[in-house]
Amino acid sequence: MTNQDIAKQRLFDQHIARQEFTKAHDVVKYLGAVQAQDYAGAKWAVGLRLKNSTDAKIDKAMADGSIIRTHVLRPTWHFISPEDARWMIDLTATRITAQTAPWYRKLELDSHVLKQSNDALARELEGGKQLNRAEVMGVLNRAGVKTDDLRFIHLLMRAELDKVICSGGRQGKQFTYALFDERVSPGNALVKEEALAELAKRYFFSRGPALLKDFTWWSGLTATDAKAGFEQVKTDFTAFSVDGKDYWMAKNGPGLAGKTPIAHLLPAYDEFAVAYADRSATVNARYIKQARHVIFDPSIVVNNQVVGTWKRVIHKNEVEIILNPFGRLNKIQQRAVENAANRYRRFVK
Repeated sequence: MTNQDIAKQRLFDQHIARQEFTKAHDVVKYLGAVQAQDYAGAKWAVGLRLKNSTDAKIDKAMADGSIIRTHVLRPTWHFISPEDARWMIDLTATRITAQTAPWYRKLELDSHVLKQSNDALARELEGGKQLNRAEVMGVLNRAGVKTDDLRFIHLLMRAELDKVICSGGRQGKQFTYALFDERVSPGNALVKEEALAELAKRYFFSRGPALLKDFTWWSGLTATDAKAGFEQVKTDFTAFSVDGKDYWMAKNGPGLAGKTPIAHLLPAYDEFAVAYADRSATVNARYIKQARHVIFDPSIVVNNQVVGTWKRVIHKNEVEIILNPFGRLNKIQQRAVENAANRYRRFVK
C-alpha cells in the first residue's frame, strides 16, 4: 500500500466514504468514541457518517441519551454510547486523573472538596433533573464549594470521571448535566484485560490501517497497556509495512468496493486526523507545511487526502462556506468539493 491507499482505506473503514448507518448511536458505538469538545463539529463528525442525517437529529440523540458526551480516553470530551460508558471510563479515568493531579493541587481540590462536590451534584440531580452550567454552579456554591477560576471546570470533569454526572439534553444552546446512573444502565462492566482488548479491537477495526502508536495516542493508555490490549486481539488483524512502519487492519473487514466520493468536508478534530499520532498518510505530501494544524482545522479532503481548510458562516437564511484550498483544484475536484459543501448545508438546515 501507498500512503494514499492507507488514507483511502481509513475513509472507507471510518464510514466517511460510505454511509451505511442510520442512527447516531450506531456510528458512535462502531467508532468507540468520537472527540467532541467542539460540539458543532462533533455533530457533523457523526452526521457525515450517516445516511440523510441532520444537525437536529444528533441533538436529539444527545437529548434522549442514546449518545453520551463526557470526558474519557484523553482528557477531553468524547461522544460514547451509554453501554460503553462504564467500562471505558473505568479503564481510562485513573490515568486522566493522574494527568490532571497538578491542577487539583494548584486549585486546592483535595479528596474532601471533590467528595463534597460530587455528593452535592448527586443529591440535586436525583429524579431525572437536568441542570445547565449556571444551575450546577449554584448547587456547588450553596454546598460551600468554591467555583472560581478553573475550579469549576475541574470539578465537573472529576464528577464525570467518577461517574456521578454525564451530559443531559441541551436547553436551547446551553449544555446540561444529568445523573450518570440515571442515563447509563448498571451493566457492561469489564475487567481491565477485557476492556483493553475491546478498546483495541474497536479501534483497529474502525480506523485501520493504523500503527500501534496511533492506538496508544488515541486511547490515552500507557504504551504497555495499549500493547497488552492489542496482543489479545492481534490475530483478528493483518499487518503490512510502508516506509518501515507496521500498519494493522482487519483481516475480514469490509474492504474497498464501488465508487466513493472524490471530496469530503471534515470538521475540526475529526477522527480521520485526530485518531492517529502519525498523520503522514492523511495529508497530501505537497501540503504538509500548510496542514500542520490538521487536527484543529476543518479539512477539505480530495482524493483521500487533506488539501485545504474550510469554515462556515451562519447567516439568517443561508450557510456560507468559505473554502481555502492549499493548491489548485481541477473542475471535477471543484464540483466534488461543492457537492460536499451542499451536503453540509443540508445537514445544518
